[in-house]
Amino acid sequence: MSADDRPTGPPSKTYDSAFLKACRREPVPHTPVWFMRQAGRSLPEYRKLREGIAMLDSCMRPDLVTEITLQPVRRHQVDAAIYFSDIVVPLKAIGIDLDIKPGVGPVVARPIRSRADLAQLRPLEPDDVDYVTAAVGMLTEQLGTTPLIGFAGAPFTLASYLVEGGPSRNHEHTKAMMFGEPELWAELLDRLAGITSAFLKVQIEAGASAVQLFDSWVGALTPEDYRTRVMPSSAKVFDAVAGYGVPRIHFGVGTGELLDLMSEAGADVVGADWRVPLDEAARRVGPGKAIQGNLDPAVLFAPREAVETQARRVLDSARDLPGHVFNLGHGVLPDTDPEALTRLVAYVHEQTAR
Repeated sequence: MSADDRPTGPPSKTYDSAFLKACRREPVPHTPVWFMRQAGRSLPEYRKLREGIAMLDSCMRPDLVTEITLQPVRRHQVDAAIYFSDIVVPLKAIGIDLDIKPGVGPVVARPIRSRADLAQLRPLEPDDVDYVTAAVGMLTEQLGTTPLIGFAGAPFTLASYLVEGGPSRNHEHTKAMMFGEPELWAELLDRLAGITSAFLKVQIEAGASAVQLFDSWVGALTPEDYRTRVMPSSAKVFDAVAGYGVPRIHFGVGTGELLDLMSEAGADVVGADWRVPLDEAARRVGPGKAIQGNLDPAVLFAPREAVETQARRVLDSARDLPGHVFNLGHGVLPDTDPEALTRLVAYVHEQTAR
């Protein structure tokens, strides 16, 4: 698809949804709600559907992706669906030898530690992920006026998995490359920015109404290191999809000290984790951006009254903000009671109805 043929905005049937209005900082009928990791994890119907099916295999079956993505929309009445996938899917699609180990996470057979290892990272082509195109098409047909959020992993987080060989607490190999081999590091992130951009474009062109860039591990960096060694690659991703006109969301964990820089990277909506009050997060992000967040996911294990008290605190912090999307400050925890999520959506809707 040429630049002239690209869609210039979100699909018309979702354009007036509360979620997209909030992303554009327009008046909304109520504060929209969705949850990171709402598709899967805590839902018994998800666990039943996934029995005997490996995570990456389930991500490559449009029928399963569609059903799993729809499950929380039906159950919780959230204002947006989040595409069911995993951030390493585009890496698997280009031939990286990796798997998602239960209880561990993504594990890479041949970590990238040298320039020669970069040969593993070829560009992503749409045909590599034709199952994504199929699933997004099925979803947008069934979701109707409910927006679908596409997503991808940010270059830094993908790089950390590839360099470490799996999840890491301290990111030793990653930081060793970042500081010790800056040219190799820059090329690695540039390649990943291209792969991530291509993956998001596939989802948008298939019908996604918004996209979110997850940078799960970027909170491990200082502001200066983020600015000089990571932000350019994230900015490249946001710039690559800017012409589509869909809202672009940026979220990372432990990023309170990076919020202003994450805003500069180019997103339209910046997500805050639970460690920073939303009014303070908005001050750090600066004007012209919507804010997403940020109830502590662990609060959902408390009694209903306590959950509502904490949700009220989030809503009060966002009271004067133009453009607030209610979410958790990270993903839904696996043992969360689904009924707690359903009640929370209803509570936010009731408390903010205009």
